[in-house]
Amino acid sequence: VQLQASGGGLVQAGGSLRLSCAGSGQTFGDYNMGWFRQAPGKEREFVGAISWTAINTRYADSVKGRFTISRDNDKNTVYLRLNSLKPEDTAVYYCASSTRWSILSDDYGNWGQGTLVTVSS
Repeated sequence: VQLQASGGGLVQAGGSLRLSCAGSGQTFGDYNMGWFRQAPGKEREFVGAISWTAINTRYADSVKGRFTISRDNDKNTVYLRLNSLKPEDTAVYYCASSTRWSILSDDYGNWGQGTLVTVSS
């Protein structure tokens, strides 16, 4: 499955954004989907994941309660809603697919190109 993330932009602290990740291919619904982010000068980190059934989700402690993942398999799209944004949320956000239920980037095989989120103070 090929993935393309979109929806990033510049937002003030406390604001919100919704990122989208569109997948191509008929097998999109077979994959667990994850969101990761990479801030300048830092390593890529796990943000959250949603199971292929959309029943299960998990989040990094740093975003829990502020970010929400959802998916629409009919539209081959996974979403990341970012609320109460902080300057430290500034990063390039990536979506990725995996057959594993994992927080490890190495377990994700297909990656989108990333979308930049910038949060101003």
